[in-house]
Amino acid sequence: MTDTRPELATVNLDFPFTRGDQTIDKVQVRRPRSGELRGLNIADLVQMNVAATAKLLPRITMPPLTDTEINNLDPADLTQFGMEIQDFLLPKAAKEQGSQD
Repeated sequence: MTDTRPELATVNLDFPFTRGDQTIDKVQVRRPRSGELRGLNIADLVQMNVAATAKLLPRITMPPLTDTEINNLDPADLTQFGMEIQDFLLPKAAKEQGSQD
């Protein structure tokens, strides 16, 4: 069986921020591996819990986001990250069922 799920997603920030002299306007999010979920509750991530999302993001973003950058994200951008994480974590069957409703 071939897994066709994407490994990366790009979040285009509604509210870019600067890091040094560089403007960060998009961030890649990588599908988390089980080890990167250590210490987190998957249900919290699926529900887009802010604390759980903030703890996971530095582990799976490129460029890696710092705690300060995550804490200063606009809520709209944090929601985009949460949606991508949620999409990565939902099993295919759950996605298929949702599209049939």
